[in-house]
Amino acid sequence: TGDLGYEIWVSPEYERRLYEGIMAAGADQGIRNFGMRALLSMRLEKNFGNWYREFRPIYGAFEAGLDRFVKFDKGDFIGRAAALAEKENGPKLTRIFMVVDATTADVMGDEPIWLNGKVVGWVTSGGYAHYVDQSLAQGYVPTELLSQDNLNFEIEILGEMCKARLQMDPPFDPAAARMRM
Repeated sequence: TGDLGYEIWVSPEYERRLYEGIMAAGADQGIRNFGMRALLSMRLEKNFGNWYREFRPIYGAFEAGLDRFVKFDKGDFIGRAAALAEKENGPKLTRIFMVVDATTADVMGDEPIWLNGKVVGWVTSGGYAHYVDQSLAQGYVPTELLSQDNLNFEIEILGEMCKARLQMDPPFDPAAARMRM
């Protein structure tokens, strides 16, 4: 969610009872339902990747920014050789986070990322982030581009070129203090 949240796993026969119990317990706190698009908007505000868009088998752990979870000292594991090669050679791509100057539509995913009139990458996901009132996007570009200063990325949204600025910190709770309350 980008904020303090929990995922609860139960057998299907207990789901309705669990839901009703949670809603009753949270009634005086103002608990209410929200949809999947709201959940996706919240995770964008924290620059959290998504398991079916940013984190896929076609991206290495170092490309996706998940390298802190790769433990080479734990012995052999599936993908170890590939992860070690990626670490030694450096990632070919890098997952980036951008604020988009969108006008009438936001990115959804698979839009081209342009630099100096050339397509250099692609958007994996994005959308409007309601709490921070910004259009946000995540995507992949070649790592060597990121050594340049003043990158003027653009994202093509429904035929319109929109400026996209790299953002290093998430716009919502960049220190992740709320998640540790």
